[in-house]
Amino acid sequence: MPELKESLGHKYLQETKVSREERGGPSSPAIQRPERWKTYPGAEVVELPRDWQEQGVDFLSILQQRRSVRSFVDAPMSLADLALLLWASQGITGQAGSYFFRTAPSAGALYPMETYLAIQRVEGIDPGIYHFDVQGFRLERLSALLPGRPLAEACLGQGFMAQAPVNFIWTAIFRRNMTKYGHRGMRYILLDAGHICQNLMLAAGFLGMGGCPVAAFFDDEVNDLLGVDGQEESTLYLASVGRKG
Repeated sequence: MPELKESLGHKYLQETKVSREERGGPSSPAIQRPERWKTYPGAEVVELPRDWQEQGVDFLSILQQRRSVRSFVDAPMSLADLALLLWASQGITGQAGSYFFRTAPSAGALYPMETYLAIQRVEGIDPGIYHFDVQGFRLERLSALLPGRPLAEACLGQGFMAQAPVNFIWTAIFRRNMTKYGHRGMRYILLDAGHICQNLMLAAGFLGMGGCPVAAFFDDEVNDLLGVDGQEESTLYLASVGRKG
């Protein structure tokens, strides 16, 4: 059996350690800075509402009852609920100078994560693959594909993803972080994905819904569904969300 120290993940963690003696850590590569916001000019857009209603659910109960849900009712999600889920996971909450802050933390306020949606059943929205325009708070439709089954197959045949009304898919644009943090930046990118997904799970509980995070997938198959190259931008994490079946 191979030793732990021979694994790629372990080697990466060791090579990006920072010590008091070498505070800078390994020398950072010179990486060109990308655009802060990703949009799809010319795409069909769906404006998202901001008039969601308070549900009055106790926060401690949400934490106590949080479990992964893999069965969903065959009913559409409302556009208002989807908007709240998007805002809770990645919505803009403030600005200081050129920095925009969001509901989930990000190292250096750089926010390398992008949110895509595989929508099957949302009131008032045609099925398809969508990109979340964070700055404009709207959805950009990228494909008219009925995405549930292809996405489930790309995620090692996890059938509940084909049943869910909405699947969230998070990619990273690596340059956004690594222009500042270099090799160590990959650690922070992975942390960002976890922050965002947890916000989504708590917001789903707030709305009386459930969700299931998904990390098992064929990377390039999911990337192909989104139309991203897998090099500059690649899928890191997914989650199915809907009302519990």
